[in-house]
Amino acid sequence: MGQAGTREERAAETRAALLDAAAVEFAGYGYAGASVDRIARRADRSTGSLYHHYPGGKKELAELIVRGQPGAVQVQGPAVGLQHLIDITLAWACQMVDNPVLLAGARLVGEQGDFIKGSDDFNSHAQWTEVVMASLLAARRRRELRAGVDMQGTARLLVNACTGAQLQASMESGPARVDLPGRVVEAWECLLPALAVPRVVKNLDLDVDRVRTGSAPLPVHPAAGGAAGSGAQGGGSAAI
Repeated sequence: MGQAGTREERAAETRAALLDAAAVEFAGYGYAGASVDRIARRADRSTGSLYHHYPGGKKELAELIVRGQPGAVQVQGPAVGLQHLIDITLAWACQMVDNPVLLAGARLVGEQGDFIKGSDDFNSHAQWTEVVMASLLAARRRRELRAGVDMQGTARLLVNACTGAQLQASMESGPARVDLPGRVVEAWECLLPALAVPRVVKNLDLDVDRVRTGSAPLPVHPAAGGAAGSGAQGGGSAAI
C-alpha cells in the first residue's frame, strides 16, 4: 500500500512538473513553436516520460492548460455576487504578471485552432463566460442587478473586455502587463452603473491592492478539472 502510494505520488509530481514546464514553454513560444524536448528538459524528465504521462504530447498539454484557466486564478477572501466577480477579474489581472499557466493561456487562446479541431469543449472564452455567469446569477439572487439586465450578453461583454484589455496591455506596456489591473478597474467603472443598482454600486470595492494582499485564496472554478501545474492543480484566455 505504501509503495503504491509512493508511486502514485511520484507520478502526480511528474505530471505536475511536466504541465508546469509546458506552461512556461507555451508562454514563451506559443503552440507552434513549443518543443516537446524542451518541455521535458524544463521538467527534468525524459521525453519518454512525457509521452507516458501525456500520450497526446504537446496537443494534450495545451488542451489541459486551456481547460485549466479558470482554476489557475486564486481569489482572496469570501466575497459573493458582484464583489466576487470583481475580485475574480482583478485577481486574474494581477496574476497575469507571473503565473505561467495564465501567461500560456493568453498565448494559446489565439492558437486554439491549431490543437482543438471542430470542438468548443476547451474554448477558454466559453469557460470564462460560464464563470462570469455563475457570479451574475448569484448577484441577481441577491438583488444586486438592475432590472432587465441581459445576463448572457453581460457575461460575454465582460469576457471580451478583459481579453481586449489583456491584449492592449501586452502591446502597450510589454509582457509584464503592469497596467492591466488599472484597465480592468476602468472597465468596471464604465459597466457598473448600467449593471448594478445604486445602493450596490456605492459599496463595491475596486481596490486592486486589497485583492493583492487579501486573506486565504479561494478557487474560482473548482469544477474546472485537469488543472495545470502547481498553479493549476486546482486549473480564457488567461485571456479571460
